[in-house]
Amino acid sequence: MSTAKSITLPLNSAFSVEEVLHLRSETTGTKNVIHLNNAGSGLMPDIVTKAQLDHIILESQIGGYEAAALKADVISSFYEQCALLFNCRQSNIAFTASATDAYTRALSSIPFEKGDIILTDCDDFVSNQIQFLSLQKRLGVEIVHIKNATIGGVDLDDLKNKLYKYLPKLLAITHIPTNSGLVQPVDEIAKIYCDYLKLYPDKTWYILDACQSAGQMRLDVEKLFCDFLSVTCRKFLRGPRGTGALYISDRALRAELEPMFIDMRGAEWIEKDKYLQQPDSKRFEDWEFAYSTVVGTKAAIEYCLKVGEEKIRQQVKLLSGIMRQELETIDKVRVLDRGPELGGLVTFHVEGSEPIHIVKELLNRKINVVPSFRAFGVMDFDEKGVEWAVRASPHYYNTLDEVKLFVEELRTIVG
Repeated sequence: MSTAKSITLPLNSAFSVEEVLHLRSETTGTKNVIHLNNAGSGLMPDIVTKAQLDHIILESQIGGYEAAALKADVISSFYEQCALLFNCRQSNIAFTASATDAYTRALSSIPFEKGDIILTDCDDFVSNQIQFLSLQKRLGVEIVHIKNATIGGVDLDDLKNKLYKYLPKLLAITHIPTNSGLVQPVDEIAKIYCDYLKLYPDKTWYILDACQSAGQMRLDVEKLFCDFLSVTCRKFLRGPRGTGALYISDRALRAELEPMFIDMRGAEWIEKDKYLQQPDSKRFEDWEFAYSTVVGTKAAIEYCLKVGEEKIRQQVKLLSGIMRQELETIDKVRVLDRGPELGGLVTFHVEGSEPIHIVKELLNRKINVVPSFRAFGVMDFDEKGVEWAVRASPHYYNTLDEVKLFVEELRTIVG
């Protein structure tokens, strides 16, 4: 572990040694482990932990409802900070329990009918694909996949052709898949979708899964041009587990889209057989929140914005790039990442080994990584010809020393 007062950073680091030391001093976990599982759940800054604990203690002292009322301004500030994160208004933001929860609420709001098309990529998040298959089984929708380009990622010509050919009810893209280092070309996808809507303004909705990109890079919904953006807050945003957020566009709100199971927060029961939906994004929320996590998420977003999204992106890209280069020096290791742009998720396969052994051996050395299996990304793993991978995901508080120690320990483990 890199706990000394002297650390090594890469050349062209977006942060100075002093800055990284300060960031690490605000993150107790860096004293205990080399955390390379930020794509699973990032180490929370101490200020995020404190915000949650303080609210839980307050609830224990005066009551849960009363604590929420007393801290109403802090809770409301979550929406303000999230709007800054996505470049939208607070009325476009809903708090959710996870990225999957956010995604499901968005997906359930789309009025699918038998024969409708879902157009999606081949590297979509596993839970999203399972939900599409469930809709296919229940409602008779059809799933069409966009081909991958030779270099990886969505083939933009095929996307364009299939949009105009099928006029899908839904376009669904995962910005950064969980099982590879790929970053989809979402800016180009946005341009294609924007042009398409000029001819077919009422045919298609667009959900962008930003589960792995929130906190890793800037997300500007004005440029992304999506109707829904779903995120988790526990990963690169470094917030609590059990938290997520959903952006809902003004277009979707004007169309009165609402989740299938809207509740008393999202709507008002006004007559025996009639309810009135909330006019803004609150219609996508439930009545009950773990308010300590809302407060913690607000603190995490503030922390991310203070550190600087562009600096974070540069540092994550730099560290993950070095990690890939170093891993390729190990004979038995095959780095699996490919695409027009690579992000902070580094996946690799080790010939003659197995993932649980590798993960456990690294954990014994206080290095955190995770296994990934074929069921997490069937099309991607089949195309690459592997049954499993190990995923390592550095963040801006990691150091070059930690990356190199991880690689050397792996070299020892795989022999």
